[in-house]
Amino acid sequence: MISKPIIDLLRSTYGLNWDGIHGASHWARVRVNGMMIAEDNGANQKVIELFAFFHDSMRENDNHDPRHGYRAAELVDSLTLEFLGINQREKFLLMTACRHHTDRLSETDDISVLTCWDSDALDLGRIGVMPSADRLHTRLARQEKFIQWCYEQS
Repeated sequence: MISKPIIDLLRSTYGLNWDGIHGASHWARVRVNGMMIAEDNGANQKVIELFAFFHDSMRENDNHDPRHGYRAAELVDSLTLEFLGINQREKFLLMTACRHHTDRLSETDDISVLTCWDSDALDLGRIGVMPSADRLHTRLARQEKFIQWCYEQS
């Protein structure tokens, strides 16, 4: 569970509408998607949960903002392991997932990072886009029934 100090930090750093398209309700759906996928594939749930809340936390606008993931990774890097409640390896995975969740420039086969990316992509319904199975990485995320369920939750 995300700690109150992390929520307080995100509230103070998030510059957009908390209830907007990339705000708290999106983060909550990414968390739900990610936890369901992680239960299926064994991905690191601490990394998944933190990703859900940090990945869009440094957006400067709701439109084109190609560096927002890099800024999110920098924010994570500035925080202590104790504050985040994770170890160094988990912090590295979280930073990788945040940094490249939009551009996918990282060559990775890490199931936790791939789960993070899928959990975010599965919430495209909030902008009227049906996720495409061929752009997803994990077994559960690629299932048409799951894609449809996520789309309907958006």
